[in-house]
Amino acid sequence: MKFIKHILIVTCCLAGFSCQDYLERFPLDNPSDETFLRTEAELELAVTGAYNTLWYGGSGDVAGPFFPMLEAASDIGWDRNTSALQNLGLGIANADNAWVSSYWAAFYRGIGRCNYILSKSEPLAAKMQEAKYNRLMGEVRFLRAYYYFFLNEMYGGVPLLTKPLTLAEAQLPRNTKAEVSDFILAELDAVVPSLLAETNTTNKGRVNKGAALALKSRTALYNGKWEIAAKAAEDLMKLGTYSLHPSFPELFQYAGQNSKEIIFTVQYLKGTTVHSLPRFFYSRIALGHSNKIPVQALVDSYECTDGLSIDKSPLFDPKKPFANRDPRLSHTVVLPQTRFINYMFETHPDSLMTWDYTTTPARRVQNVEATHAYATFSGYLWRKYADVADFPDINNSDLDVILFRYAEVLLNYAEAKIELNQLDASVYEAINAVRGRATVKMPPITAGKTQAELRSIIRKERKYEFAGEGLRLFDVHRWNIGEDAMKGPLRGRIRNAFLSNAPRIDENGTPHYENVTNAAQMRVIEIRTYNKDRDNFWPIPRLEREVNPTLTQNPNY
Repeated sequence: MKFIKHILIVTCCLAGFSCQDYLERFPLDNPSDETFLRTEAELELAVTGAYNTLWYGGSGDVAGPFFPMLEAASDIGWDRNTSALQNLGLGIANADNAWVSSYWAAFYRGIGRCNYILSKSEPLAAKMQEAKYNRLMGEVRFLRAYYYFFLNEMYGGVPLLTKPLTLAEAQLPRNTKAEVSDFILAELDAVVPSLLAETNTTNKGRVNKGAALALKSRTALYNGKWEIAAKAAEDLMKLGTYSLHPSFPELFQYAGQNSKEIIFTVQYLKGTTVHSLPRFFYSRIALGHSNKIPVQALVDSYECTDGLSIDKSPLFDPKKPFANRDPRLSHTVVLPQTRFINYMFETHPDSLMTWDYTTTPARRVQNVEATHAYATFSGYLWRKYADVADFPDINNSDLDVILFRYAEVLLNYAEAKIELNQLDASVYEAINAVRGRATVKMPPITAGKTQAELRSIIRKERKYEFAGEGLRLFDVHRWNIGEDAMKGPLRGRIRNAFLSNAPRIDENGTPHYENVTNAAQMRVIEIRTYNKDRDNFWPIPRLEREVNPTLTQNPNY
């Protein structure tokens, strides 16, 4: 059975601070800060509660995992709702932004739970089996490190709290980003030996050695610690536990939930914890809202099957722009004239009828995508995490959402080695393993490339492989490419035509449309701004700075 949080641990921890004693008697109907965590069963319950923040859904009415939502704040996605998330993508977020505030609060709430457990559980060490106690403590320390990872990458250095604090101790300044990343890496080194070697159907969803090494590799990579990133990825590869799943689309469907590629997921189970990604991703005719969507710049990024970008490949035909393309394009994005959730998907305004495959034989029905005011604004939808098995119950999906998978580890390894300028055969092997997946089969990268050429290749490869999974925003920030990738018009398809010619694709895989003769006909969804001296980090929430004046604000907010 899936490992699911069933009960929220009752603690006095909020944003890392412990409450003052305010009751003269211990409560009789609930756990107390003074009496909780005295038994092994209570510890297990508390550790389960520490996982709770993984189910965080963002600000507002978002009923789903937070990380895929982050694509809407990057160059490859958009949120149709007039919301704080949309403002992040627009580049107009400020310290009062609700998403900025809610992420900060949610992750510190998770850290507070972890700190509470670590501070209260030591007496149980002598009462439990040593290996089990150490494993549970290792899981909690991993989760705390994971929550710090997001805070550190989003805000760029945050207060590092490692124990519950009294109000008198609460006025802590920010640690540097390097200090927080060093703490994360040290914690992961400490806990790897005590974690499960691997998980199975009885403990699926628990943190294991692979998850810790994957987080170590990602943290080190994002912070320029190339040797550590490469070594952590190599150590995970040597475990022999994980391998690439042959079917790329299955990874994001119920059929792939037990894949050997998946290292760590957020677990869902109907009747306990579910999410509403189908509501965000499904087409209008399939009862969805189509409000979290990919954009034209992502579609045009993917190479042709000869391994060349569309502005260089002889296989690219502007009249048939989706033919001869990297298969990951159609596995990631719902393209016009493709079948999606029981219907033929088409956004051309003259396509007033479409095919309904819910009956046998299929029948012609009115095409809502061509007429609905709130059908996808870009002309495309996300295919990842949109499984027909959830139709029509769009708010009740228990499809697991991936936090780490083996393909990322391979590409982390390759990128770190490239930045070290160690361009040996293992770099090509890692990249080509991902490109050579049975359902992808893109041409291998041939040896002899320069560091700059391989840097371009790995950046594009990450975009093709991980689009829709919540990693893109961090790549834009850490590569400092936001002004090229984010700034200016965010575009959708021309509703009744295709582009006359291919846009220019730069070394990072970003399309530029100054050479496209009919670019003016593309739908301009919004005009974005981006300031590289500000927008690589989110602002520190205003309320947090009012409560704790020692918190300095990020530049230019």
